[in-house]
This record gives sequence, structure tokens and C-alpha cells, in this order.
Amino acid sequence: MNVHFSSNTDQWSTPQDFFDKLNERFNFTLDPCADKENAKCKKFFTKEDDGLKQSWDNEIVFCNPPYGRVIKEWVKKAYYAKGGIVVMLMPARTDTKYFHDFIYKNERDNEIEFIKGRLKFGDSKNSAPFPSMIVVFRN
Repeated sequence: MNVHFSSNTDQWSTPQDFFDKLNERFNFTLDPCADKENAKCKKFFTKEDDGLKQSWDNEIVFCNPPYGRVIKEWVKKAYYAKGGIVVMLMPARTDTKYFHDFIYKNERDNEIEFIKGRLKFGDSKNSAPFPSMIVVFRN
């Protein structure tokens, strides 16, 4: 059971085929949570750039944020971005405060898509120890 609560990393590289299907729908312009090896868009921010401090306004953003405690800051950033679309791939943690404060709000038209099964991130041979969801913020 310890694997379910492991925090060895907060970086979970998006499966390329999964991203490609999303990109067909949205035509992303920005990946704010990347490094040079796993960037999904021509325009991207690395950890050193700190995507939380950069503008996402008027972009079509694909965001697979760090999955640690800081995830709530990425969700809040997506919620307040202006003039674009932010698509987040994240753990389906519907019991969290950030889920209720920024994702599952009645006055917003956020789209929530729960992913059937579990994704295999990066080069992992095993599925993730958690379910995932896509959240679409149309700002």
C-alpha cells in the first residue's frame, strides 16, 4: 500500500499518445510545466522559468502540473488565466479543497473528464497508483 502514498516524485511525464489525442482537440500553444526533454509544445516553461509566475493569458494551455502539495497553486493559476483555454491533466482527487474551490464550481463551465483506467506516465511499465482526470477551464 505504500506505493499509493509515495511522494518519490511530483513529476509525471504525460504519455505522448494521450497528449496527441488532446492536442487534436485543442491545438495547444503553451506547456507551462515542462523541461527540455518532455515539453509538449514549442512554447514551454521549465521549473527555472516558474510557470506560475508567467502569463498564460490568451494561450491554449496544456498543463500536467507537479502532483505534490503545490498542485493547488497550478489549479488556481488555471482558474484565473484570461482569454484562453487551460487543459489540465491531474489526479482525480475530488475530496480536495482545490477541487471544490476551483474545479467543481457551479458558476463556471469547467469540463471534467474522468479517465477510465489508469495512465502509464513517462517510461513506466506500471500504471499510476491513482486515477486521473482532465479539467478544461474556458476563460
